Amino acid sequence: MIKPFLYLQTQNQDEVVAELKNDRYLRALLRQPVDRTPVWVMRQAGRYLPEYREVRAEAGSFMTLCSTPDLACEVTLQPLRRFDLDAAIIFSDILTIPDAMGLGLHFVTGEGPKFSSTIRSAADIKQLAVPDMADKLGYVMDAISLTRRELDGKVPLIGFSGSPWTLACYMVEGGTSKDFAKVKGMLFDAPDQMHALLDILADSVIAYLNAQIEAGAQALMLFDTWGGSLSPANYREFSLTYMEKIVNGLTRKADGREVPITMFTKGGGQWLEWMAETGVNGVGLDWTTDISQARKRVGDKVTLQGNMDPCVLYASGDRVEQEVARILADFGRGEGHVFNLGHGIHPTVNPDNMARLVDAVHKHSAQYHQS
Repeated sequence: MIKPFLYLQTQNQDEVVAELKNDRYLRALLRQPVDRTPVWVMRQAGRYLPEYREVRAEAGSFMTLCSTPDLACEVTLQPLRRFDLDAAIIFSDILTIPDAMGLGLHFVTGEGPKFSSTIRSAADIKQLAVPDMADKLGYVMDAISLTRRELDGKVPLIGFSGSPWTLACYMVEGGTSKDFAKVKGMLFDAPDQMHALLDILADSVIAYLNAQIEAGAQALMLFDTWGGSLSPANYREFSLTYMEKIVNGLTRKADGREVPITMFTKGGGQWLEWMAETGVNGVGLDWTTDISQARKRVGDKVTLQGNMDPCVLYASGDRVEQEVARILADFGRGEGHVFNLGHGIHPTVNPDNMARLVDAVHKHSAQYHQS
């Protein structure tokens, strides 16, 4: 039987703090000088690694893997053992908050996440409350604290959450959706209800991310996976407004350092200027946005994260390196770039190509940071 690792309850928090040996990622988000462009990859701990699949099989279910801190720590660290990455991101799921609200998150093979209960009415929304972080989501904080200890300052640890709009999409639809008919129906027909739902989700995300910082997260990601499904006006009203509320509600310093936050809206390249005004340190780009044009649009307001097409990793190693070199050249000289894919790494990618990507970033980026 797998037992949870209750690190927060058994360890002194002071033991978690270790001198950060590689702060390249944090410095880049703060637009400070670095010797080369930092790199990490969304979903870098996942099914493309055979060692992940072994731990996943041991856990028996995805939710057991997420909610067992020592297993979550193990899969968080796995890509760091293989690749010279500049950051780790805690292994978890964006839907932990609605699960903690009692909606019954589970995963169906071939279909993805599902909820046993959905939110379809004002009465449903009134039943929701900000979850008690220690009681309902303490396993995430335990995993973060344990991972910080195990990293021992090698690289910074990123915490994350889904955006309120993205969480609402799953909660109203009951799972993934192609047309977002139910959640958009609520948005258009009952906007007051939608705002009430998004408001409590924003409060929950603030509490969740601040708890992650307290547990040891050194940077944060806000994943707005479905923001790109909205019109410009609706994106601003129903997604961006609540992400800005979250940014304004976060603890921004810990361990004597600033805790930077990156906002990523998939399909949101047309709204870069708006995102850059929210107070975030970084804005993520998917592969449909030209990074050189994005840099011109936002100037020195934020760092840009991205943005290689994940499918490039299905090509040859040489082609992977060529694409890395192109993106670095398109961004150009100077600070403010974190290299990443434009979305998560696909589960059938050859890990050798991931290694080629990471090595190529470090090999080709140094020339853009020489004084």
